[in-house]
Amino acid sequence: MPSQDPPYLRIADHLRRRVENEEWAIGERLPSRAQLAVNYGVGANVLQRAMEVLIAEGLLEGRAGSGTYLREPVERRPMRRVRSAAAFPASAVPDGSWESHSDSRVEPPPAVARRLGLEPGELTVHTRYEFMLEHKPVQLAESWEPMAITAGTPVLLPELGPLAGRGVVQRMASIGIRVVRAEERPRPGRATAEQANLLGIGTGDPVMLIERTYLDDSGRAVETADLVIPDSRWEIIYELPVEQPE
Repeated sequence: MPSQDPPYLRIADHLRRRVENEEWAIGERLPSRAQLAVNYGVGANVLQRAMEVLIAEGLLEGRAGSGTYLREPVERRPMRRVRSAAAFPASAVPDGSWESHSDSRVEPPPAVARRLGLEPGELTVHTRYEFMLEHKPVQLAESWEPMAITAGTPVLLPELGPLAGRGVVQRMASIGIRVVRAEERPRPGRATAEQANLLGIGTGDPVMLIERTYLDDSGRAVETADLVIPDSRWEIIYELPVEQPE
């Protein structure tokens, strides 16, 4: 029975098999997209979509003004999103460290303000994070905390003060705020030019975007963050505790 897949998926599957059969060497340029379109008897748009599938999978990489090349395989490492004893999600990745830089009195983007329940004009502490492995950034994050919560306290800036480098839960607890819940909303995305430059990947490469918000015991959002995790390098695994029957 003929395949019911769209033409671009059939072409992507055939090109994938050609890659697996080592028709091209690592780093070798493939025939031009125009030539491949002629070979497969399809239009340029169909061939383009097939290529995008394989680029998203990390098999190929497009180089502006040069062509499409067979990409050197990158081993994906496990990143376990686990629930700690305090029941908050965190990434369990060994041998790495976070570097950060914060600015206070920053008006957040409208979408972030809505997540924090802020009115227009209310200010935040904005922090950019880079998770470093072998001296290279491999994960990015941006965080916003309402200044109305931390202004005038020793934990105003996450990287300074007596709890420098500690998590949101501990920092908030030190000023009498009990964080009881964290919400995470993962979704697939594509790396922007800035993100790609920092992470050493291609613009438009697939990434996992995680929108995380911490809430206190009154339901107030005390911090929200956007995490950017390159799909070609990390396999995200969520670990959740299972309650045992009595």
